[in-house]
Amino acid sequence: MAEAVFLTLKLAVLTTILLMVVGIPIAWWLARSNVWWKEAVGAVVSLPLVLPPTVLGFYLLLSLGPQSPLGQAIKSVIGFTLPFTFTGLVVGSVIYSLPFAVQPIRNAFEAFGEEPLEAAATLRSSPLDRFFSVALPLARPGILTGAILGFAHTVGEFGVVLMIGGNIPGETKVLSVAIYDYVETLQWGKAHVLAGGMVVFSFIVILSMMLIERRMRERLT
Repeated sequence: MAEAVFLTLKLAVLTTILLMVVGIPIAWWLARSNVWWKEAVGAVVSLPLVLPPTVLGFYLLLSLGPQSPLGQAIKSVIGFTLPFTFTGLVVGSVIYSLPFAVQPIRNAFEAFGEEPLEAAATLRSSPLDRFFSVALPLARPGILTGAILGFAHTVGEFGVVLMIGGNIPGETKVLSVAIYDYVETLQWGKAHVLAGGMVVFSFIVILSMMLIERRMRERLT
């Protein structure tokens, strides 16, 4: 049980870090780009919101497996294929949780408009400096919301992690899979402990997100 908790937290932390690294540039581009096809990219990023997790997990399994060109290319670089490994779980989790991070960050970038960036430009601030010194601080509430949602969503994943990671103790058996295991083997007590803990965790995450976001918006205004 403790092993599953540790593995889940490890997965959620790594996924959240990668979501910020990948999601912030994507959100910035979606918020500021004027190309006509950007909404098609946004739709692709948002697909996990509407796709059943098992469908996404199935296609990730196929595309990253040893029989696919991508899977073979990855194996030639890192020496192993991603399905049924912790690394594969991280990749699947980033893809599955990406819209939960990108959307609030994109909304935050769009909310403050062009005026602050134009004011910084008149002071001869470079585009990179404007991004780090103006855009990111103004978008902090959205970035924080995206990070919290990405973390919480990763903790609660089931379909994708089961499809691409399987049920390997100490390697891919995260909390949601452990609960499924306990229910399947009629170990109701252990299932109650983990499931109840996740309910409490989810409530705390949502409440914290709302309170922190409200406080940060009050500071900005």
